Amino acid sequence: MRARGFTLLEVLVATFILGLAVVGLLSNLGASMRNASRLIEYDRAAILARQKMDELLLAARLPSQATLEGAFGDAVSGGHPAGWRARVTPFEAPPDAARGSAILERIELEVWWGDEDHRRSVTLEAFRPGIVPLGAPGEGHHR
Repeated sequence: MRARGFTLLEVLVATFILGLAVVGLLSNLGASMRNASRLIEYDRAAILARQKMDELLLAARLPSQATLEGAFGDAVSGGHPAGWRARVTPFEAPPDAARGSAILERIELEVWWGDEDHRRSVTLEAFRPGIVPLGAPGEGHHR
């Protein structure tokens, strides 16, 4: 009479297949966690960029053609080094724009985070009404 059950070879093959499935699942789980972490960083940077852009849009006086820079605190940036860089430039003006004339200014903002070796960034651009600076000669800026 023959005993019913699995042979040692069948058990080894089943164990091998199950092992491959577990390794594949764990690998996918690790990749998903890395992607989720990256998305959280991008979300945090997008929120910081929007807040900083709102501050820049509401600022009464920003130096034109100058680069403004700053850093975010650890509490805001999640403990990672993070900062911002902005530049205000005239975008559109009448052909004979004199000092004090109304123009359209462009604000370019870059929010960066991470170490020097693994730095990532988010860039925003916005426009606001402005005036030709009183200390500068009246130049018409066209686009």
